[in-house]
Amino acid sequence: MTASTANLRVDHIGSLMRPHSLQRSMLEFMRGNASEADLQIIENAAIREVVTKQEAHGLPVVTDGEYRRRTYLDSLGQSVSGLEGWRRSWAERFLQEFESRDKAPTGAPSLAADRRVATQSIRLTRNLPLEEYRFAAPLTDRTVKITLLSPFHAAQFVATDGDESAYPDFGHLLDDLVTAEHQIVEQLSAAGCTYIQQDAASYVGFLDPRFRQAIAASGEDIENRVQQAIESENRAIEGIQGVTFGLHICRGNRPGTLPGEGAYDAIAERVFNTARHDRLLLEYDTDRAGGFEPLRFVPKDKVAVLGLVSTKTAHVEAADELKRRLDEASRYLPIEQLAISPQCGFSSNIWGPPMNEDDQWRKMDVLLQVASEVWGGAAPAT
Repeated sequence: MTASTANLRVDHIGSLMRPHSLQRSMLEFMRGNASEADLQIIENAAIREVVTKQEAHGLPVVTDGEYRRRTYLDSLGQSVSGLEGWRRSWAERFLQEFESRDKAPTGAPSLAADRRVATQSIRLTRNLPLEEYRFAAPLTDRTVKITLLSPFHAAQFVATDGDESAYPDFGHLLDDLVTAEHQIVEQLSAAGCTYIQQDAASYVGFLDPRFRQAIAASGEDIENRVQQAIESENRAIEGIQGVTFGLHICRGNRPGTLPGEGAYDAIAERVFNTARHDRLLLEYDTDRAGGFEPLRFVPKDKVAVLGLVSTKTAHVEAADELKRRLDEASRYLPIEQLAISPQCGFSSNIWGPPMNEDDQWRKMDVLLQVASEVWGGAAPAT
């Protein structure tokens, strides 16, 4: 990992709660009542403000809040061509969800239920993460982290069956998504980005007994799927020097969808040891993740970032409780290899969780307090 992240004890996953003005502007854009240029003006102002707020609260690494994205899927969804109706479909679905949210706030449908067909070979046409980095980096002297959707997870949203598909099977589809993401990473590195995180939400399917049963019932081999996920994520970052890579094993954060359950034991030894990532960002905010025992498989050259603070509720965790949990985790992994963060992004889509921005910043502040008391401060990442 790079020198700027070697002592990074406080992290966050990427997305931050969007201000009301940005939410409204995104809604008007999706309705066709505002141009992309109009929306960009609002996005730029909101990003400048949220970067300043992160600095003011003392966060050692910052993001642009993912304010140019409608959803965490957009890092690849808006960057590749060949997916017929992919971007249009997402916009329509989010518009429907956005406008119905006040009537049914817990009724968000799963986007995986509406997979898109690749009618042409997928290729990189727009490097949205690079655009995000180039705007945010000059705004701060802190390290700017860029988040990307894991290519394996992106592939879950593309159907390969049917006569219209350009791909004969899942493997060929995944190869092209890996190639596109590798190009994104190469260009980010060349532009000076030194911290890139892959969001890997598919691993929950290998942990949760409900999903494992469904995978087995479909005739697929779970172990082969785990290996396919690891290899695709590794290939997407292969050969890139001077960049710290993080792997966020996400358990699901969208309102109205069932959160993934199951301890990390089923995949820990293989993933922790064979993933070419420097930082393993793990969700540990509730009992659904099991105990800290799997941390014993983390190699000596990696850091486990424990997501101990929930982004799903407004309740602000107590510093003493967080320190107690860190002490428990240190029984399985030295405290020098641990860091802390929220368990997920604060706003995986446009509207975010049932809390306000003040709640979000209070949660960040308690993380910084704990880091100061446990490690002697959250070393600035400059």
